[in-house]
Amino acid sequence: MKRALITGITGSGGSYLAEYLVESHPEIEVHGISRWHSTTSNKNLEAIADKVQVHECDLNDFSSVFRRLNEINPDYIFHLAAHANVRACFDVPLSVLQNNIMGTANLLEAIKCTDIHPIIQLCSTSEVYGLVKPENVPIIEECPIAPANPYAVSKTTQDLLGSVYYENYGLNVIRTRMFSYLNPRRTDLFSTAFARQVVRIERGHQPELLHGNLDSVRTMIDVRDAMESYWYATEKGKPGEVYNIGGDTVIKVGEFLDVLKSLAKCPIPSRIDPKLLRPTDVTLQIPDTTKFRRETGWKPRYTFEQSVNHLLDYCRNDPSL
Repeated sequence: MKRALITGITGSGGSYLAEYLVESHPEIEVHGISRWHSTTSNKNLEAIADKVQVHECDLNDFSSVFRRLNEINPDYIFHLAAHANVRACFDVPLSVLQNNIMGTANLLEAIKCTDIHPIIQLCSTSEVYGLVKPENVPIIEECPIAPANPYAVSKTTQDLLGSVYYENYGLNVIRTRMFSYLNPRRTDLFSTAFARQVVRIERGHQPELLHGNLDSVRTMIDVRDAMESYWYATEKGKPGEVYNIGGDTVIKVGEFLDVLKSLAKCPIPSRIDPKLLRPTDVTLQIPDTTKFRRETGWKPRYTFEQSVNHLLDYCRNDPSL
């Protein structure tokens, strides 16, 4: 059996990717690494706990990474592990930079130093493009990179490291720049934060919904489609290339909130909370995904309505809210 290694497997995206591989590709042996002091519990992997192997490893510890790579000997590596909270990155910028940049550098250097030759999917983000001018929308892969926050700087560096290790050391790195997605397991996304507050208001546990900037424009995709696209990238993408990945539904953050309000079981009062505003906000993120879809044949399977219902159902089934 071929082996896949997912960094950050217990996280919100990594756990959905693990579920996809287990359910759709039983010929793949799924491994993952997670830090012993990770803030994410193994709850995300409950449904497939007996079908994946999770190894303790800290990407900031080179010896740990090197040892695990030799033990697992993966054919595929999906690098999803990252400190990904954009709002928090303004408060702890050095921690975000250290974690994301050095974790990726350690991983790539360790792969270079071992005798393995995996396909490496490096998870980048639309945040690398920064504040894109309207004339550059929809955003193509050649759009200038101009990160506007510490998190985006760390992801830009990850992205460029992947290119450097491909060009200079022959690592089979495929970079994917993911745009906004709906992910009920990731609570710091505006969509999930909204849905969780809607459920709390429905249950009488919260009087009103608090939000930040509602004018940002996004394209939305289901997390299950997003994780499937990573598999397509490793199977049909080309090492050395970079691909934009995103959905077809273009929507303002405020319009998304209106959709949730229309599906709520009671009226949802809301107001802006200045604490949720970012010093700099990337407000226009609409991708051109032609290159990725043409080369891989991938396309989303879930409609926007299905994704929103999945998000709300997940939150409504959470007894902690």
